[in-house]
Amino acid sequence: MIEIQTDETRFTAELHEQQAPETVAALREMLPLRSELMHVRWSGIATWINIDEVDLPDLPRENHTTYPSRGDLLLYPGFRNDAEILLPCGPTCFKSQAGELAGNHVATVDASAEALRELERTTLRDGIQEVVIREV
Repeated sequence: MIEIQTDETRFTAELHEQQAPETVAALREMLPLRSELMHVRWSGIATWINIDEVDLPDLPRENHTTYPSRGDLLLYPGFRNDAEILLPCGPTCFKSQAGELAGNHVATVDASAEALRELERTTLRDGIQEVVIREV
């Protein structure tokens, strides 16, 4: 299990070790991750963390999706765009200027629709939020 914390929120997420074992292992290697949570520009109602500075191993597509559900945490290793972690907070189609992308569904966040939507609104209204992801 991991914890995702900003100044105003704290969520836990269950890791999908069976469906995405290599991606879960890569995520664990980068924890604790201290970074910035931003509003997406292209994907809909979601937030994201740029992880381009993280030295990721070559990851296969595991449990990947372009249309994640609210709370489906995706790790995108940067096949066609920047490496990132995507946190959908509502309807989302994962894409960039390069077109549609498919990220590895690595965990599912345990949070209400209202709490996730408020996180997305905060990043849209107030801008970048400091975020920490750690294993608990």
